[in-house]
Amino acid sequence: MPAPAIPLSVLRAGALVLLAALAGCADPGSAKPGTLLSDMEKRYGPPGAQCPGPDGGQRVVWSQQPEGSTAWAAYIGADGRLVSVAQVLNPELFGDIEPGWTPGQVRCVFGPPANIGTAGLGDMREVVWTYYYLQDQHWHMALYVYMGADGKRVTHHGIGPDARYRRSE
Repeated sequence: MPAPAIPLSVLRAGALVLLAALAGCADPGSAKPGTLLSDMEKRYGPPGAQCPGPDGGQRVVWSQQPEGSTAWAAYIGADGRLVSVAQVLNPELFGDIEPGWTPGQVRCVFGPPANIGTAGLGDMREVVWTYYYLQDQHWHMALYVYMGADGKRVTHHGIGPDARYRRSE
């Protein structure tokens, strides 16, 4: 008698656990101040966003989007060395999003989105950037940043459950 097939949901869950474990080994949040940006790029790969910062420094963002739920932003000083690093996909920072921000500003803060799509009907149709994150280290959630019909300026943002983890019945 053949072995029973492993349900696809179990395989997906196992793959996500493996990816999370592997990602934990290469977590920019564990980098020490003073580390050269070039050394960080060797270890974590090229950042998904790089933006000029104050005093000749720069802000760089490494993101696990679209599969993961974290994005790490680092401030690199003018000398090319790490000053600080923090996980930026968290609700405390979402309140900083302002109507009128450009897509470039959003990318500099949170990195590239997991998905760019549209929502709404007719005149209410808007470009929406989606970021996936974990709330309280447990709940799979999504940040939705609405950019108006032309996709050029933030109009508003909201959060909701991550549809990738919706139970099918």
